[in-house]
Amino acid sequence: MPESLKTKMWRLGCNLLFPAYVGTGGWIQYISEDFREVRVKLPLSFRTRNYVGTIFGGSLYASIDPFYMIMLMKNLGKDYVVWDKAANIRFKKPGRETLFAKFLITGEELAEIKQILETEKKVDRIYNVELVNKEGVVHAAIEKTIYVAKKGK
Repeated sequence: MPESLKTKMWRLGCNLLFPAYVGTGGWIQYISEDFREVRVKLPLSFRTRNYVGTIFGGSLYASIDPFYMIMLMKNLGKDYVVWDKAANIRFKKPGRETLFAKFLITGEELAEIKQILETEKKVDRIYNVELVNKEGVVHAAIEKTIYVAKKGK
């Protein structure tokens, strides 16, 4: 799915103007028009390099941190409360090159969340994302737990 003018502007705003994301060293490459797919790259640079010359663990995590929460907020709308609840990161290999992450949320996932929240007050959803090099070798695996509730319930 192509980017829309709105998602291009949102992406550029985050990359250039949002201090919390600019500080990660990450770069949002793509946001689908429906906010169901996001792609990020994290280069090894003077901004992300740690003491031993690899990508700093804080940059590895921070570059991927907000996306599942934002994607759910954009797709579920204002009738839902969405919060990051927990995260777990496993460092698999030192990042000595540019790494990439891809985030996907399906229509089925969104429908399932809405269905659960018809009978439950809240739901925790677990999402996994990997930071990989251009060959697909995993350097970090991150598990995010996202809390979702329907407002007024």
